[in-house]
Amino acid sequence: MARLPRLEWPGHTHYLLQRAHGGLLSAHAAGQPGVFADAADRNAFLAALREAAVAEQVQVHAYALLPTEVQLLATPGPAGALGRLMQALGRRYVSAYNRRHGHRGSLWDGRFRSAVVEPGALRLQALLLVDGQSELPGWTSAAARTGGPRDGLLTDPPEWWALGNTPFDREALYRQQLAQGLGTTLADSLRQAALGGWAAGSAAFAGEVAAATARPARPRARGRPRKLTGFG
Repeated sequence: MARLPRLEWPGHTHYLLQRAHGGLLSAHAAGQPGVFADAADRNAFLAALREAAVAEQVQVHAYALLPTEVQLLATPGPAGALGRLMQALGRRYVSAYNRRHGHRGSLWDGRFRSAVVEPGALRLQALLLVDGQSELPGWTSAAARTGGPRDGLLTDPPEWWALGNTPFDREALYRQQLAQGLGTTLADSLRQAALGGWAAGSAAFAGEVAAATARPARPRARGRPRKLTGFG
């Protein structure tokens, strides 16, 4: 069966996963650095992300820079913007990493994966999922929403603004929700939607995505397919 085209709906939020190459996964498991060895690597990646996001008209809502994976929550403007964003990141960051660390070849395991995320409660939960990936300073964008500095990279979604009337109120409630974390079922459902290239949300939302993109937005019913649970 031919591979489906990437599910991308311009103007709507996507949850993206870019996993490390198998060799780096093995190296990290053996105690060596992954795709981000230190703060200098993460800063270089963020600089590349900031430049590419402006050039490709992509709003970045959250990021997690983990040793074996990058997670982003972002909204593309024009069609194809997410693919161009990730290609630009690959060119700039991979070459910088390879020069600095004497590495050869790609850092990434093939194509990035993504899911279109339903606006509303689920988009806020996706924001919390990405920001909650690590408590280590600089590894995620959580600090920007919990009283830390902001550098202009991030665009807050409407659900963030709805958390309170003042920055203090929003930061306090967001900090509380980060501490509570997401349930395993919901986190797994968002990840599986991204890995499969599906819509993350209700059946009605998946129908809207499919109609807008002329592409299936949920797995086809065939035998006993893996069901995307946790979205209501």
